[in-house]
Amino acid sequence: MTDEAVNEVFKTRLRTAREQRGLSQTQLAESARIPASSVSHFESGARKPSFDNLKRIATALDVTTDYLLGRVDQMNSVGAAETIHRHLANLSAGDLKLADELLAVLARKGGDRGSDR
Repeated sequence: MTDEAVNEVFKTRLRTAREQRGLSQTQLAESARIPASSVSHFESGARKPSFDNLKRIATALDVTTDYLLGRVDQMNSVGAAETIHRHLANLSAGDLKLADELLAVLARKGGDRGSDR
């Protein structure tokens, strides 16, 4: 995707997410701890957010940065793998082994369910 296309997707998705959350530009700015004028500039495409501001906006809107950038189509597309990965750094070696064994059991069991997925 070109930079121009990403910018188009970003400004559209930013406005869509903000409106779906029922927030004004000022309310989003306050929640994301950025100047209110920045939200206006981002939505018009006049400016692009820094990485830190992108993260703040995504957090304030409860969406992923991937959604805002057009990499995924679901606002809250954090899947099981991403959720599990987020917690790996906090597990001990023993807990990692237990988690691996549990996931293996669930994967085998999942093959039995087929239609539950």
